[in-house]
Amino acid sequence: MTHDHATGFGSVTRLADAREELLSLVEPHERTERVEATDVVGRVLAEPVAAERAVPHFERAAMDGYAVRAADTHGASKRAPRRLDPTTDDIASGEAVRINTGQPLPEGADAVVMIEDITERDGVIDVTSALAPGENVSPVGEDVPEGRRLFEAGRRLDPADVALLRATGVESVVIRDPPSVSVIATGEELVEDDPDRGEVVETNGTMVAGLLEQWGGRASKDEIVTDDFDRLVDAIRTAAETDDLVVTTGGSSVGDRDLLPDVLESIGEMRAHGVAIKPGHPLGFGAVKGTPILVLPGYPVSCFVGATQLLRPAIARAGEFEPAPIHNREAQLAGKIASEPGVRTFARVVDTGEGQVEPIRVAGASVLSSITDADGWVVVPESVEGYPAGETVTVEAWRWTV
Repeated sequence: MTHDHATGFGSVTRLADAREELLSLVEPHERTERVEATDVVGRVLAEPVAAERAVPHFERAAMDGYAVRAADTHGASKRAPRRLDPTTDDIASGEAVRINTGQPLPEGADAVVMIEDITERDGVIDVTSALAPGENVSPVGEDVPEGRRLFEAGRRLDPADVALLRATGVESVVIRDPPSVSVIATGEELVEDDPDRGEVVETNGTMVAGLLEQWGGRASKDEIVTDDFDRLVDAIRTAAETDDLVVTTGGSSVGDRDLLPDVLESIGEMRAHGVAIKPGHPLGFGAVKGTPILVLPGYPVSCFVGATQLLRPAIARAGEFEPAPIHNREAQLAGKIASEPGVRTFARVVDTGEGQVEPIRVAGASVLSSITDADGWVVVPESVEGYPAGETVTVEAWRWTV
């Protein structure tokens, strides 16, 4: 797909179609490793996991009170209490042991009298409530029985999951290797630090690498590659041989220095160039020797939007897990949002309180602070020509997606 830079994009792809096409290029990898269960937060299971032991693995008190034999409380009431002798060891008939919630039931006991159903005097206790065997007792396996299936393959483990693994005696699990992604920042104006006049500190590659780690990938950020055709060819070809995906930033449009579409065509194929989103229109993708290559725009906001919409689901496909859901909430617009029919618009908004949000940017794809200042964005679909002030809209809080 070679482009005439003087005439612009040859065609524009709708976002849903672009996402489907990109995902068709992504093949899940099969690399796994066994890892200690204490070190798997954020990792994805490759195999189902079952409980190695029950929780609890012993009978324990469910209330503060006295452990007793239920038969010794038969017929007990406030008018006719049953008198028991307190002890501190295993109990025989007619005895009781003071016990706190969570403590193991002493040998011989099969119930717990709540403290409020006990009267203590003269070295003995009066039980004023009859109990059935097992009452106020947590039986073995009440929380998790031994052998119960805990999690299925494909689950990304969170801290509560890891706690349950430890509680049920699971010492190690088989997890999937995170998809490996090479991030290549391009542009002759980019520097790592201390920019001179006309130079720009490289930020997109750093941002994308951080997003990849957050989304379950393993990023390697390569050195900046200048706008040189042969150097771009070498960098992409090398990365495609070693990584599951390759992401480039910059050089994706149709200007004289936007070489990446032609670079991909020379060593592989370009499947799409130009997606009907705003910001993010100049992005594209293709493949080199079977490795998907995502070409993100150089403007930071366009880069960010393109990554959330295409790279995030691609990482999940490569790692065979579901992306974490985006947190949504309803709010009322304090100002109007303009959008172009046929283009999906991502309008950054800020929370103004009392259930309202104020649009802060629709245009301005180069303004990185509009991402950090925003509390989310409102997605205006292709079929809608903007939203008026006062409209109730859905705000996507993408910052809290993990």
